[in-house]
Amino acid sequence: MTRRRTLVASTMMLGLLAGCSGTLPPLPDPVPAATDLVPDDPSPQVPDGVDELTTDGSAAVRSMAVRIRNVQCDGLSTGSGFALDEHTLLTNKHVVADSSEIQLSTYDGRDVAVEGASSARIADLAVIRTTEALPSYPTLALSDPAPGDTVTVVGYPEGGRLTITQGEVVGTTKDPLNSTLGEVLVTDAEVEPGSSGSAALDDDGNVIGVVYAKTASDQSLLVPVSTVQALLEDDGAFAPVASCS
Repeated sequence: MTRRRTLVASTMMLGLLAGCSGTLPPLPDPVPAATDLVPDDPSPQVPDGVDELTTDGSAAVRSMAVRIRNVQCDGLSTGSGFALDEHTLLTNKHVVADSSEIQLSTYDGRDVAVEGASSARIADLAVIRTTEALPSYPTLALSDPAPGDTVTVVGYPEGGRLTITQGEVVGTTKDPLNSTLGEVLVTDAEVEPGSSGSAALDDDGNVIGVVYAKTASDQSLLVPVSTVQALLEDDGAFAPVASCS
């Protein structure tokens, strides 16, 4: 999480948490290669029922998630992301903002070199392109979930071990941080700083949203899949991430 986002979130009693259809944004500008990644814990927390989320079970859920370290000119922030295809990750804009170097690693400790990154102009979303193939990627759901639907969040809270947590969709609300488009999803799935950019999955393992914030009452906020789809289909929705140097 960037320092600027933290200040904004504190003021509002909110905290930013650091196969799809459509056309992906143009290839972003180059970013330095990843080095010196934090080691991962090979034993993530896996709740009951995750084995049924995808045809490959919990292994596929784990392997689609990527830890992100944003080395900034005046500090370091961590976040999460997930694969859209073999060479493209989706995460939050605030996870990659003010970057000097973006570093990626998978749940089994493999470093992934970064080719470039772009962030959405009017939503808290960003894409990262990699130079090597990512092991697994989910499908974007065709529509937003309904209240009461189960949600599974896969990410790296606090930049530490991979965790998989579950909850339900509580409803929708107008984005309190004014960083995305229209309505956002509210869930009771547990998230923490560093969970930003995590995939939120439905019972079939399809992405229904992207975690981007946590409320003062410990509810998680998601950019809904309908917004994700709309931006990925818009060639002008993303711009290269500006370096802090």
